Amino acid sequence: MDIVLGLQWGDEGKGKFIDLISENYDITARFNGGANAGHSIERKGRKITLKMIPSGIFMKEVQNIIGTGTVLDPVSFKKEILNLQVFDDTVQPENNIIISKKAHLVMPTHKLLDIFMEESPEYTTIGTTKNGIAQAYSNKILRQNLRVGDIFSSDFQSRAQHILDRDYRMLEEEGMIVLPALEEISKEFFDAVEFLKKFNCTETEIHLNKALSEGKKVLAEGSQAAMLDIDHGTYPYVTSSSTTASGASSGLGVSPKKIGEIYGIAKAYCTRVGNGAFPTELLDEFGDDLRMKGNEFGSNTGRPRRIGWLDLPALRYAVMINGVTQLVLTKADVLSGLKSVAVCTHYELNGEVIPVSGTLPEHAQPVLKWLEGWNADFSKIKSTSELPKELMNFLTFLEAELDVPVGYLSIGPGREEILKMK
Repeated sequence: MDIVLGLQWGDEGKGKFIDLISENYDITARFNGGANAGHSIERKGRKITLKMIPSGIFMKEVQNIIGTGTVLDPVSFKKEILNLQVFDDTVQPENNIIISKKAHLVMPTHKLLDIFMEESPEYTTIGTTKNGIAQAYSNKILRQNLRVGDIFSSDFQSRAQHILDRDYRMLEEEGMIVLPALEEISKEFFDAVEFLKKFNCTETEIHLNKALSEGKKVLAEGSQAAMLDIDHGTYPYVTSSSTTASGASSGLGVSPKKIGEIYGIAKAYCTRVGNGAFPTELLDEFGDDLRMKGNEFGSNTGRPRRIGWLDLPALRYAVMINGVTQLVLTKADVLSGLKSVAVCTHYELNGEVIPVSGTLPEHAQPVLKWLEGWNADFSKIKSTSELPKELMNFLTFLEAELDVPVGYLSIGPGREEILKMK
């Protein structure tokens, strides 16, 4: 089993890379997260954002698995499937999507609770997408949630309605003006559950291990990114699941011994959505220009992404904890035309170098190294031999600093605009 995951704060271009290489696999499997993240895929000049559906969905011979470590919102899932079929009516999701019976459900009131906590002064504002993901995971840990397999039980409707009634009543007692009405969200939810029953819901860990024993190739797909990991990210401004390579193992029920390549995706600069530490952030006009040039707006929410120079200490940390075997670098084309490009090589606090860490002490200052910029018409580049020498020097510098080879280089937004380097 190979793994693809983000190494920064998300939005690195995982969907594009997975879409490109998934034809080499028999199965693509999503191992964490929910509808709180989007992977943008380009097909025939049009873009679609996949939230829950694995990125191999457009390959007719590829099975797509939504694994146990995910949380599934039936309402969002139904909308995504219907949108997918409008986008490409040749796709047959009911035939090649398999869902773990052990994946937890996101209830409609989880979204309302998410909104309440984000807007209440009693709680830390994280900057979530307000999709109820943390609430679903927290109820999973509290052992108070329902799972996909429960939708087939005879008492599912009464159990689910009890949760909806309880949560709705609690929100009203907290003084929240709760819209839409309980009856409306309940009907929409149960209609979506009936839609969900059309899909193959099974013990996906058994399915995956059987496939691996038969010699089939599996690609595990991560949501969000390493620096948003619930344990190893910049807590509390993180996501609610394990986003690392070890999370792929637990989220899919596959032994670490069966992991092969670990592809880590990173941009040539950094972006972040929501609150949290971002030491290399550019808050000037140049940052605004770079945001526009790179089209740095959330694929799921449309929110403008925060922009900053490449953070090598954070990237080195992410490479280390994931055991990355190949780096996939994206957005180098966005930096084209600059006389010089900066990277943060380390942090200093009171004159002392801060060691590699997933956290950053308050008031630590990033130390930048400036490298010679590059300039090229990337739309005309077809091979690595045509890359500007300044960019090749930049890649060589990264490989030396990170002790991992750059296996692929994205040179544009299109699906085919990516070069295999090694």
